[in-house]
Amino acid sequence: MYELGTTRHPVDLLYCPDLGGSRLRRIQILPSVQDDWRAWLPDEKAEIFDAYSKQLEDSYAMFSVALNEALELRRVGLLQKSQQAVGVIPALGTRLAHQLGAVLRALGGHCKHYGTTPNAAPLNASNFRGSREQRSARMSDLLNRVLLTQRSQFLDKISTLQGMVVDLGKELMLSVENISAFTSEEFKAEWLAVDSAHYDLNTCLRETIILLKSSLLVTPGDQLGAFQRAIEVQLRADHQPSFNRQSVIHRRRIPSIAGQ
Repeated sequence: MYELGTTRHPVDLLYCPDLGGSRLRRIQILPSVQDDWRAWLPDEKAEIFDAYSKQLEDSYAMFSVALNEALELRRVGLLQKSQQAVGVIPALGTRLAHQLGAVLRALGGHCKHYGTTPNAAPLNASNFRGSREQRSARMSDLLNRVLLTQRSQFLDKISTLQGMVVDLGKELMLSVENISAFTSEEFKAEWLAVDSAHYDLNTCLRETIILLKSSLLVTPGDQLGAFQRAIEVQLRADHQPSFNRQSVIHRRRIPSIAGQ
C-alpha cells in the first residue's frame, strides 16, 4: 500500500522576489504534502497538472497491462507465449521511466532557477520492493533529517527518484533480454525482478505526481509558461539509458541469493 508522507516544517507564506526587480509576491504554502494533495488548483494550474499527470498515467497503464498479460500467460503455463508477450515490456517501461525522469528534472530545475520551495515528504522504504530502491529510500529519509532547508529536502528527493527510475529502466531491459532468450523457468529471478520493477515504477509515478502538484501550488502564475516549457524540453530530450551489462546482472543476483 502506497503511503503519503508528511513534511516536518509547516510554512504559512512565502515572499518570492521577482527576478531582476524588487517587487514581492505573496504565495501561500500549505503545512504538509497531504494538504497540498487536497488543495484546489486554479484553472490554469489544474490544466497543467491534469495534462502531465494523465500523460504519465497513460504510459503506466500501457506498461502495466502488457506486463500483467505476460505474467498471467506464465502463470497458466503458456511459457512460450509469455516470452513473446514480455518482449514489448522494455520499450513501454523505459518510455515511462524517461517521462518520469523528464518531469523530475524539470521540477528540480525550476526549483533551483526560481527559488520556489515546494513541500516534500521523506520517501518511505516500505513503499518499494527492490532492495536497492529500499536502501535509496532509507538514505533519503536519513538525509531528510539532517538537511537544514526545505528546498534541500525537495531537491534531494528529486535526485533520489531520478536515480531510481534510471536504474529501474535498466533492470527491465536486462531482465527481459534474459527472459526472451532462455527457458522461462530458468530465469525465475528475472520474472521476479520485472514484477518488482513494475511495483517500484508505480511508486515513483505516485511520488512524481505528488511533487508535480506541490510544485504547481507554489509556482506564481507568471512562471507557469516557463514551468511548462521546462517539462516539454525534458520530455523531448533523448535520455536513453546506458549501462554496463555485467554490473547490473551482478547487482540483480544479490537479492535472489539473499532470499534463498
